[in-house]
Amino acid sequence: MTKLSVNINKVATLRNARGGTIPDVLQVALDCEAFGAQGITVHPRPDERHIKYTDVYILASAVTTEFNIEGYPSDKFIQLVSDVKPAQVTLVPDPPDAITSNKGWDCKKNEAFLKEVVASFQKKGIRTSIFLDPVPEMVKYAHRTGADRIELYTEAYAVNFPVNPSAAVKNYVETAAQAKALSVGINAGHDLNLNNLAYLIKSIPFIDEVSIGHALICDALYFGLENTIQMYLREIRKGFDA
Repeated sequence: MTKLSVNINKVATLRNARGGTIPDVLQVALDCEAFGAQGITVHPRPDERHIKYTDVYILASAVTTEFNIEGYPSDKFIQLVSDVKPAQVTLVPDPPDAITSNKGWDCKKNEAFLKEVVASFQKKGIRTSIFLDPVPEMVKYAHRTGADRIELYTEAYAVNFPVNPSAAVKNYVETAAQAKALSVGINAGHDLNLNNLAYLIKSIPFIDEVSIGHALICDALYFGLENTIQMYLREIRKGFDA
């Protein structure tokens, strides 16, 4: 069944807005695990506006589920991931000033660069995923980099889902099918929520993992963190049962 990895960046954003240690990022990560999440995701950025590099080292020594670190593979990021050796690293093409991830890799244009980065992480036993737009042709270039998985960038799906769910998911289904044919694992993330998650899972039941942060943390303000994580897990199960 598809695993749920909780992105805790927004928790760090709230902490940093006031300074100090409240909310406690480490405690939230441990609580997410205790409440049923099968993974913790962080995305440290160069300006450390939410997750700080020191947070990553602290979390790495405490997280017992799958730890996933997202980011652009700058020299500093590569060193961080190499030090920490998480279960998974997700490579994103974000420029330093990006508010949030907003596109997938052009793996054809960046094939040589990505191949080198992927190989360096895999030598350390780190599963490597490449953030990808829902473009079936691009999967073959991701595959040529040697990546273990792709992460489907699901913003377009989330935007179009309320209008026409079947049309919104079409390119994702085709891209996922191409990845499966090449034995490339599939993750998904960005703007997934309680309304659109089950349909995505129903449409692509072989997704290995979804990474959800913003919507989940916002829902937790209303429903509580433990209840919210259980709600997301139920949506995943609903997708399989549909």
